[in-house]
Amino acid sequence: MTSTAQPGSPWPRPSRPRLPARAAYALHTLLAANAVYRRLASYLERRPTLYRWFTAGERAGKEALFGCRMCGQCALPATAYTCPMTCPKQLRNGPCGGVSPAGRCEVYPEMSCVWVTAFDRAERTGHSGDLDLLQRPLDNREWGRSSWVNYWQGRDENLWTGATGDNPHPSLSPVSGPAQW
Repeated sequence: MTSTAQPGSPWPRPSRPRLPARAAYALHTLLAANAVYRRLASYLERRPTLYRWFTAGERAGKEALFGCRMCGQCALPATAYTCPMTCPKQLRNGPCGGVSPAGRCEVYPEMSCVWVTAFDRAERTGHSGDLDLLQRPLDNREWGRSSWVNYWQGRDENLWTGATGDNPHPSLSPVSGPAQW
């Protein structure tokens, strides 16, 4: 059972990240896509057993730190490292209308809303503008795959988009096709 699951419930439980947002942003800098990581990702994809082990390690680390559910299309950098997939409704573009005035989850009122947590963390670290980005719909074929490999291979470069002066209505359609391997 994952830390985000409740026995008998089909709904994920909101997760509060264990890693401070500033540390998560610093870690992201260390894991930023570059030629070395692209080669590593390509190497892993050619070796299914290594890929599975790598993905299991990613799952263990990200689940412990962020409550990650391995959607394979990580939104953590755009949500102050608060996993939106731990929202019981799995909303990726902000809270539902059921958040209490105290910031509590509608489904699990004893817990904070994932998006309230994201807002607080983003405000404290100067990243509140990240929450204005629109998350594209999930490609459910990516569940269980390594989001780090996808990131290093450039497959998730268009996971979110924002309005600009030239394009006030950005497309929410996926720009690239599904992963091929």
